[in-house]
Amino acid sequence: MNKRKLEGRVALITGASRGIGRAIARGYAREGAAVAVAARGTAELQSLVDEVQQTGGQAVAIPADLEDAAAPAEVIRQVLESLGTIDILVNNAGIGGSAGPSPVVDFDDALWHRTLALNLTAPYLLTKAVLPVLLAKKWGRIINIASINGKLPSIHGVAYTASKHGLLGLTRTVALEVARDGITVNAICPGPVRTRMNDRRVEYDAKRLGLSFAEMESRLTPIGRRLEPEEIVPMAVLLASNDSAAITGQAFNVCGGIAT
Repeated sequence: MNKRKLEGRVALITGASRGIGRAIARGYAREGAAVAVAARGTAELQSLVDEVQQTGGQAVAIPADLEDAAAPAEVIRQVLESLGTIDILVNNAGIGGSAGPSPVVDFDDALWHRTLALNLTAPYLLTKAVLPVLLAKKWGRIINIASINGKLPSIHGVAYTASKHGLLGLTRTVALEVARDGITVNAICPGPVRTRMNDRRVEYDAKRLGLSFAEMESRLTPIGRRLEPEEIVPMAVLLASNDSAAITGQAFNVCGGIAT
């Protein structure tokens, strides 16, 4: 039997109550990692913990609102208290482009600030808080869940697009700073993924373009469909494993062929 890729590692995944974060947490647990899962949805977090534990894995739930600037350091403290260390940080929590889409001229300023706080400032603060732990052990993996909209524009989604562009800048800068310390920092750039958050964006764009939901969905990618959350997991596992020791500062598209 092949050794599990994350055996003995401890991973923190934010935004893990559903969607991509939940899928990554389950995938990491299957590969042997103990997982700390953070999000606002306490019931959904607990169901994830129960699921992992029922399959023999180790998991702890950490309810947190990462829009609060004090929350990231507290989340790291709780993980260290519960699991003893952290090896892998997955910054997945975020506000999507489905939240209040509108042209820039009409865009809600409060939503701009909320989006940057959760999509960019929270990953910065979590990274800053976890780095002393990773630097001390000379090993670590930081994985930022960005978006193809970190590379491509999105109409009526200025805050989301700007935050994801910024997240790639954060990824590359931190990667350069810690490259000689056994720590890799990378980003995954998903295309449209079948989640509740993305459903709302598809509905918005379908109405804007006069299309049915099914027709809009089929046009989103060259492969003719949205991605499933589980299709992001293999890249997330690779970037968290020893196999990725020479991969850092990169932003990998998992997008069904949208960005080449």
